Amino acid sequence: MKNNQALIENFLEAKFGEEGLSENTILAYSRDLEQICKKVGKSLVDVSQSDLEQYFIYLKNSGHSKSTTARRLSTIKQFYKFHVEKGFLSTDPTAQLTGPRSSKPLPKTLSVGEVEALLQVAKNHGGTEYERVRNRCLMEILYASGMRISELMSLPVSSVRGNPEMILVKGKGSKERLVPLSPSAIEALFDWLKLRDQKEDLRLNKMGKKRSKFLFPSSSKQGHLTRNWFFNKIKEWALISGVKSENVSPHTIRHAFATHLLSNGADLRVIQTLLGHSDITTTEIYTHIVNEKLKDTLDDHHPLSGKSKLN
Repeated sequence: MKNNQALIENFLEAKFGEEGLSENTILAYSRDLEQICKKVGKSLVDVSQSDLEQYFIYLKNSGHSKSTTARRLSTIKQFYKFHVEKGFLSTDPTAQLTGPRSSKPLPKTLSVGEVEALLQVAKNHGGTEYERVRNRCLMEILYASGMRISELMSLPVSSVRGNPEMILVKGKGSKERLVPLSPSAIEALFDWLKLRDQKEDLRLNKMGKKRSKFLFPSSSKQGHLTRNWFFNKIKEWALISGVKSENVSPHTIRHAFATHLLSNGADLRVIQTLLGHSDITTTEIYTHIVNEKLKDTLDDHHPLSGKSKLN
């Protein structure tokens, strides 16, 4: 059972860093996984589909609600999907499992104005020019490309040499895709590379340390800035900018990228490719967000809606 703790910690850290989930949600994931481990009585490495089927039969016979069953099924499915994609596990015993469906809330996103406010704070926030230029570059690339934060943090500097308009990114399952850069992101990248390279040269010449292979180097054990570091930074920028911090995470910038593209007429298949989604149904969630915003606009402004200021 010792491996369970390491596997669970890997999963929870990714959830916290990439999606910016609340502490309560992370604790709920942890409790669900620990409860499953306890009941099945095996290491998660050794759990079979049959073991999990018996567990969910137990939940049903014990009178657990459909929402509880659906949540635990979702948790364990996400857990195995994450570890298979990362190469930590070779098989997914949940692949054929189905359960009661529960409606998913729409993902949080941000308005164009909110993203612009965050960008403005990022480029002015930091104790040194190095930090301010780096912070601006991080936000500009994240919003211009729709990358996952883990993809951005681990981006090799070699991928952005030569003033590119597109960057080759290695995503989930080691699948590669090209993501775009806006003119402002290219400008921010140029400014950052200049300062970054100067500092790396100094490290080599004065300290004898090798130049980092990452675009955003740090002294972390990974050698680059971490997801948790950026999560805390963007929360700080949200507080300064006046944007509700509970609505802001690295992942909501990715949602904003997709939603704003769709709102401005981009093809859904193009957005799917840019985000690196293997299934178009994953991308279709953004049509629901846009439709919901259109409905809210209609409710607020149509003279027959009952809410309009014209009444």
